Amino acid sequence: MNAVLDNAYTKAWTRIGQTTPKPEAIVSISAHWFVSETGVTIATSPRTIHDFGGFPRELFQVQYPAPGDPKLARRVQKLLAPLEVKLDNSWGLDHGTWSVLRHVYPDADIPVVQLSIDENKPASFHFEIGKKLAPLREKGILIIGSGNLVHNLHAYAWGRHMPDPYDWAVRFERDAKEMMVAGKYKPLIEYEKLGPEALLSIPTPDHYLPMLYVIATRQEGEIITFPVEGVDGGSISMLTVQVG
Repeated sequence: MNAVLDNAYTKAWTRIGQTTPKPEAIVSISAHWFVSETGVTIATSPRTIHDFGGFPRELFQVQYPAPGDPKLARRVQKLLAPLEVKLDNSWGLDHGTWSVLRHVYPDADIPVVQLSIDENKPASFHFEIGKKLAPLREKGILIIGSGNLVHNLHAYAWGRHMPDPYDWAVRFERDAKEMMVAGKYKPLIEYEKLGPEALLSIPTPDHYLPMLYVIATRQEGEIITFPVEGVDGGSISMLTVQVG
């Protein structure tokens, strides 16, 4: 619902677009293209995908008509070689991408391609892909990962007022932030070993893995900041991790 709301999160996303250099194009890794292969969208006009149900009509009416970028898609394919990367013309921009970008870049005038997350690969595989994508940043390409550091829908306060996040969510987010800032990536990649807080925060990897793509692009001397913070419904971290 943040796609159509005006709140602290959406205002912060808007500020990011206003205070950072406008990119030439965007590569988005969304938790919602979690499939059994690595693919990249090649459509010149990617469709707005409403990949959810049970929400108000206004959410289904949202369109984000950003252009695609077949040239960038092929560049991504080349960067990730020898990994087989499918050039996909059937997917578009799912809500992991457009629900955030419509606040960051509301004019939808920046080309966007999406890169899928291969559900069959370990976290280390996804971190390595992020490292291979890093050179795109030097060409003015913004790499975004859309998910949630903490994403436990079973514990979410559906329809209930819960102002305070769960203790385990707070602890895991705190520890993860400290590791990111310190450049200690191995524990974040091997998150299953971090204890019960991590297992509660990451019951499935789909929403966690996009973060690994982002921190993997970090270059020596770059700082990590957190321009958006907060926990929604007790168990959904709205943390934004910014590199550089």
